[in-house]
Amino acid sequence: MAEIKQSEKLMIERILGMDGGYVLNFSNTSFQEFIFNLTKLDIYSTKYEIYGHSKAKRLKVFWQLESDLIVGKVIKELIEYWKTQKLISNQNIDSNEALLVVECEKIINRLLGIKSKEVRNDVSTINEFLNKEFKEISLYKLNIDSTVTEILNKRLIEINKSIVHDAPLSVIIMCGSVLEGILLGVASSKMREFNQSTASPKNKDTGKVLPFYDWTLSNFIDVAHNIGILGLDVKKYSHSLRDFRNYIHPYQQMSSGFNPDLDTAKISWQVLKAGINDLTRSINK
Repeated sequence: MAEIKQSEKLMIERILGMDGGYVLNFSNTSFQEFIFNLTKLDIYSTKYEIYGHSKAKRLKVFWQLESDLIVGKVIKELIEYWKTQKLISNQNIDSNEALLVVECEKIINRLLGIKSKEVRNDVSTINEFLNKEFKEISLYKLNIDSTVTEILNKRLIEINKSIVHDAPLSVIIMCGSVLEGILLGVASSKMREFNQSTASPKNKDTGKVLPFYDWTLSNFIDVAHNIGILGLDVKKYSHSLRDFRNYIHPYQQMSSGFNPDLDTAKISWQVLKAGINDLTRSINK
């Protein structure tokens, strides 16, 4: 059982928007996937249904049943996800939210056994990431099938045109599509490394690694980071790009109230360029 005081839970619940049974903007499926990718635990197991079936109630039981280390890891990633959502949605973090986040990070560090002096400055890290310049973005050094490379290059051109013509949703969806295509191409040329990664998705019944056509973009991102060819910053922001790409479904966009602007689109483009840069550098060492 994780050692979290009731007052601390209230602060975490406020940041995660757990009123009404929700947890941030997760759907049931994406929430299950998020928790499983971090912990290999199924949040939709019956043991987490003590208080009810909503995402928030399941998460509260999760806090009660799991260890400090696991709970700290999950809360940390949820807070990071919240920060990234704010950033990519071009929403400011107000003073009250900033204070809550500081307190939440103290709780996380205690659960993970991290001393306060070891904590990084996340704000400066985010700014550094967004201000990076990538002078030359090329797919030709990624060892991807040449036919696929030509298709992906045409999509890169289309992304730039969409930015110029102020079509942010098109940019976001296309960036997610290109990232998935690139990672599948890289995985196909590095099948052994991807399949042997501890982060590789497995069949729950047989324990065998799933074939690539059953992998999600989230799986490719996590494994690419796990085997050392995708940096931590790119991994973190790529997951948000993945979630935004899901708004290709109009009803999901409507239910979330998500209306991307050009700044959001440019951040998604930055994530994609950073991913290509990481992969190119790693593959051509």
